[in-house]
Amino acid sequence: MLLGCIGDDFTGSSDLGNTLTKAGMRSVQYVGVPDRPAEAGVEAGIVALKSRSLPVAEAVRQSLAALDWLMAQGCEQILFKYCSTFDSTPEGNIGPVAEALADRLGAEQVIFCPAFPAAGRTVYQGHLFVGDRLLSESGMENHPLTPMTDPDLRRWLARQVQGEVGHVAAAQVFGGSQAIRAAFAASGARHLICDAIRDEDLLALGRAAQGHPLVTGGSGIAMGLPEAFRSAGRLSGAAGGWRGQKGRAVVLSGSCSNATRGQVAAHAGPSLPVRIEALMADEITPRCATEWSLAQEGLPLLYSSAEPEAVRAAQERFGREAVAEKVEGFFAESARALVAHGVTRLITAGGETSGAVVEALAPDALEIGPEIAPGVPCLRAGPDLVLALKSGNFGGPDFFAAADAMLGRDA
Repeated sequence: MLLGCIGDDFTGSSDLGNTLTKAGMRSVQYVGVPDRPAEAGVEAGIVALKSRSLPVAEAVRQSLAALDWLMAQGCEQILFKYCSTFDSTPEGNIGPVAEALADRLGAEQVIFCPAFPAAGRTVYQGHLFVGDRLLSESGMENHPLTPMTDPDLRRWLARQVQGEVGHVAAAQVFGGSQAIRAAFAASGARHLICDAIRDEDLLALGRAAQGHPLVTGGSGIAMGLPEAFRSAGRLSGAAGGWRGQKGRAVVLSGSCSNATRGQVAAHAGPSLPVRIEALMADEITPRCATEWSLAQEGLPLLYSSAEPEAVRAAQERFGREAVAEKVEGFFAESARALVAHGVTRLITAGGETSGAVVEALAPDALEIGPEIAPGVPCLRAGPDLVLALKSGNFGGPDFFAAADAMLGRDA
């Protein structure tokens, strides 16, 4: 294994696997820290955790355990993958985890770049944009767990780390990898927010990061990392074939992002709203949701996606943690029941929802298949089960139908 990756959620980890696979690395996504060595031939190993919203100390503990396993597989560089919208609270977990990994690896400088231009995420003058909006005006300010109210990544990260936070500006990045290395050398800061607005910028940053034991960012930063291994003739170039899965499909949507709510509204198939009030009162249960889904024709959708105001009202009434636990538990149990009753294709929307579903199904590893939309690949979780794990803001209006078609199609 050459490149070791630690993802702080399952959708982001599959997004990363998609990027690395397209870049020519044989990649495998593991669900949690494996208890045995990796199989031969894996060039990029991705340990997917559900650590984004954990208490800081637990997120650090799990991430260090993942690091230890990856280093035992022989990895020469580590990538800490987080969301392209830098999802975190003022306390963490991005900063504390990155700093702990850097300390363990003896890394003197750490690159931070969540940019993913293909999905509209860019970093300019240290500020994160979603499309033409600042992060704090993109809808992410209403995220129920990690509301992003400050687009200045330098300021946000500085609240989370002990070391100094510096900046590699767009003008330096546009100069290419040599100019970027010069900027690294000139900066006395341990943590460096790097601008990137184009794929070319990410490729240049990847080249400049050669020799850095730790790189952090969204999946875009991984575009340029395989080049060092390829230029040394160390990549096999082998690509596995993808086999689609026939059978029944169901969509589970817990994301409240703008994009997902648009996808829910555009869905042409049968849909069942899962209202938080009804869920908390046990008026809707995984059993009745499963029975409803199995009775439908077409592509049924179960969704708790709601307007930010409704989510806030429910959190104030029942408590944020209680609501999150109930919603995630509902989707986890529903997924387990649906698969037990013969569903072979599951499409999930939202990082927390996807994490709950994957933990409930408990596959050892996920085979990464063709891309459905930027950042979202097909995943095989078993001989008769395939998944699409979508971050909230990814995908076009018809994503659910497109994912269902792709999951059933052979490469």
